[in-house]
Amino acid sequence: MAVVSANRLELLQIADAVAREKVIDRAIVIEAMEEAIAKAARSRYGAETDVHAEIDSKSGALRLSRHLLVVEQVENDAREITLDQARRFNPGALVGDVISDTLPPFDFGRVAAQSAKQVIVQKVRDAERARMFDEYKDRIGEILNGVVKRVEYGNVIVDLGRGEGIVRRDEMIPRETFRPGDRIRSYLFDVRSEVRGPQIFLSRSHPQFMAKLFGQEVPEIYDGIVEVKAVARDPGSRAKIAVISRDGSIDPVGACVGMRGSRVQAVVAELQGEKIDIIPWSEDQATFIVNALQPAEVVKVVLDEEADRIEVVVPDDQLSLAIGRRGQNVRLASQLTGWDIDILTEAEESERRQKEFAERTQIFMEALDVDETVGQLLAAEGFRSVEEIAFVETGELSNIQGLDEETGAEIQARAQDHLARIEQEHDDRRRELGVSDDLRELEGITTPMMVALGENDVKSIEDLAGCATDDLVGYVEGRGPEAVRHAGFLDGFDLSRAEAEALIMTARVHAGWIEAPAEPEETAEGEEGEGEAEAAESAEGEHAEQQA
Repeated sequence: MAVVSANRLELLQIADAVAREKVIDRAIVIEAMEEAIAKAARSRYGAETDVHAEIDSKSGALRLSRHLLVVEQVENDAREITLDQARRFNPGALVGDVISDTLPPFDFGRVAAQSAKQVIVQKVRDAERARMFDEYKDRIGEILNGVVKRVEYGNVIVDLGRGEGIVRRDEMIPRETFRPGDRIRSYLFDVRSEVRGPQIFLSRSHPQFMAKLFGQEVPEIYDGIVEVKAVARDPGSRAKIAVISRDGSIDPVGACVGMRGSRVQAVVAELQGEKIDIIPWSEDQATFIVNALQPAEVVKVVLDEEADRIEVVVPDDQLSLAIGRRGQNVRLASQLTGWDIDILTEAEESERRQKEFAERTQIFMEALDVDETVGQLLAAEGFRSVEEIAFVETGELSNIQGLDEETGAEIQARAQDHLARIEQEHDDRRRELGVSDDLRELEGITTPMMVALGENDVKSIEDLAGCATDDLVGYVEGRGPEAVRHAGFLDGFDLSRAEAEALIMTARVHAGWIEAPAEPEETAEGEEGEGEAEAAESAEGEHAEQQA
């Protein structure tokens, strides 16, 4: 009896010790022990026997039992029992019940003990991995402190105390080296659950690593008074950080710099001397871009919101400073602002404007049959195409200095005649190619587009319905320098992938291949119908994006 008590005590002591060491729940360890003992018992009583082990979490008492299913006719003696036999254990037993039959204790052999040990070790390891994943997945975005455990092929393995992380070579700051035993600070940016266990990925080159370092050094950022709006880094060389203050009395740049630069220098020291430009963020994109290009001076900014591009004009002597060494300054400014930035000198911008002015003047002279003076007047007024002149209000033309009302009307008439002539030429070419008139029924189709389709042997609604989106707008094959772009039938018509797909779907509806999507019915209040319509539009948008 004393031996049994000692064994019971040992089971609970072992469970407590393993739970404390691995920082997992004691119940998980006891469950692993139960499964291990049950597996060992099956090697004694037969692999087909449904053996269960139960350990009392308070006393440590072990109970072995086998479960038998009550059936009318036994087919497997190891797992089934007849109703008459079952009623010897439980008079109220019915067919379909499970009877628990207590088994006598036995001595574990060496093989059974080794097998049980493997089960416990595996269960505990799985629980430890699950605990580690649950702990660190909620800490993504934090800076972690650790000790370098080892370095493998440039990758640094970090001991985090209750886990192990990795800083891959491409996530290190260039020319930075660590040795085993060195303390290291890094940014946790990803945790993945893999077969070999949770993988904790750390980084020292991530832009948010610098932002979090400022959060630790600058109390105003930690308190939320100053906010980091954007970060752009060239790790180990230079970085730009945009900040804004929610309190008008606090200068965000000054708060980040600190007394005599103490705060920013602490971050620079951690980043191995990386130069940091602290920039005030502004809601006005032009102002923000000017600030982002510091220390270069900017003369003029021209935004093209449709193309997400911006042109910045700088003095001739500021060009190299604005671009930076190997384009570093303008590249970081582009990353910080999210705009593609083109840098021009004042001389280059003036030359380009003169060239565009001359080209537009020549177009107006040829299309409208006017002299150079009138062409220059129209170009100087800001007209970019004959279409703008044809459809502008007549009063705007007559208000141009040097043009009276009669002349303005004549110029507009000539512009409309020119467009009609071009349209007729395109229509003649369309007929020559054999393009069907039915294509005009599709919304968004123009005569020049019909000509382009006809030249690519798309001559009817059925032909268009059989096209793919790539056929219309083209596609890119490969990546990087080896990428090759294949042109589409409607290249040059400024047609997006979503618009091209909608055009093809419309053609398929007209061709009778598919049914037109039903429009949602409006309710009495109109609110429910509006909600359904918005949901349908959202679904169509998501489908278009997936196809793109």
